[in-house]
Amino acid sequence: MDKVEEIEAAINRLPPEEFWRIADWFHALEQARWDEQIDRDSPAGKLDILFDEAESESAQGAVREWPPRT
Repeated sequence: MDKVEEIEAAINRLPPEEFWRIADWFHALEQARWDEQIDRDSPAGKLDILFDEAESESAQGAVREWPPRT
Protein backbone atom coordinates (compact mmCIF):
# COMPACT_ATOMS: atom_id res chain seq x y z
CA MET A 1 0.00 0.00 0.00
CA ASP A 2 1.45 3.39 -0.97
CA LYS A 3 1.16 6.58 1.09
CA VAL A 4 -1.90 7.86 -0.77
CA GLU A 5 -3.74 4.60 -0.20
CA GLU A 6 -2.81 4.74 3.50
CA ILE A 7 -4.12 8.29 3.76
CA GLU A 8 -7.33 7.36 1.94
CA ALA A 9 -7.88 4.40 4.28
CA ALA A 10 -7.25 6.57 7.35
CA ILE A 11 -9.69 9.22 6.09
CA ASN A 12 -12.33 6.57 5.49
CA ARG A 13 -12.03 5.50 9.15
CA LEU A 14 -12.55 9.01 10.54
CA PRO A 15 -15.72 9.91 12.40
CA PRO A 16 -17.85 12.47 10.53
CA GLU A 17 -16.76 15.53 12.53
CA GLU A 18 -13.07 14.75 11.94
CA PHE A 19 -13.71 14.00 8.26
CA TRP A 20 -15.30 17.44 7.80
CA ARG A 21 -12.40 19.06 9.63
CA ILE A 22 -9.99 17.43 7.15
CA ALA A 23 -12.24 18.34 4.22
CA ASP A 24 -12.29 22.02 5.28
CA TRP A 25 -8.52 22.03 5.75
CA PHE A 26 -7.97 20.41 2.35
CA HIS A 27 -10.26 22.90 0.63
CA ALA A 28 -8.42 25.84 2.23
CA LEU A 29 -5.08 24.36 1.16
CA GLU A 30 -6.33 23.88 -2.39
CA GLN A 31 -7.54 27.49 -2.56
CA ALA A 32 -4.23 28.81 -1.19
CA ARG A 33 -2.27 26.83 -3.80
CA TRP A 34 -4.59 28.12 -6.53
CA ASP A 35 -4.00 31.71 -5.37
CA GLU A 36 -0.24 31.13 -5.36
CA GLN A 37 -0.42 29.76 -8.91
CA ILE A 38 -2.39 32.81 -10.09
CA ASP A 39 0.15 35.07 -8.35
CA ARG A 40 2.97 33.37 -10.31
CA ASP A 41 1.16 33.16 -13.65
CA SER A 42 -0.19 36.71 -13.82
CA PRO A 43 3.15 38.60 -13.79
CA ALA A 44 4.56 36.01 -16.19
CA GLY A 45 1.91 36.99 -18.76
CA LYS A 46 0.25 33.57 -18.74
CA LEU A 47 -3.16 35.15 -18.10
CA ASP A 48 -2.88 37.89 -20.72
CA ILE A 49 -4.96 35.94 -23.22
CA LEU A 50 -7.82 35.84 -20.70
CA PHE A 51 -7.63 39.59 -20.12
CA ASP A 52 -7.53 40.20 -23.88
CA GLU A 53 -10.55 37.96 -24.38
CA ALA A 54 -12.49 39.73 -21.63
CA GLU A 55 -11.69 43.16 -23.07
CA SER A 56 -12.75 42.03 -26.54
CA GLU A 57 -16.03 40.59 -25.28
CA SER A 58 -16.67 43.71 -23.23
CA ALA A 59 -16.11 45.91 -26.28
CA GLN A 60 -18.63 43.77 -28.20
CA GLY A 61 -21.20 44.17 -25.43
CA ALA A 62 -21.07 40.49 -24.57
CA VAL A 63 -20.23 41.07 -20.89
CA ARG A 64 -22.81 41.79 -18.19
CA GLU A 65 -22.20 43.15 -14.72
CA TRP A 66 -22.40 40.70 -11.87
CA PRO A 67 -24.27 40.99 -9.74
CA PRO A 68 -26.71 42.90 -11.91
CA ARG A 69 -27.63 46.36 -10.73
CA THR A 70 -31.20 46.70 -9.58
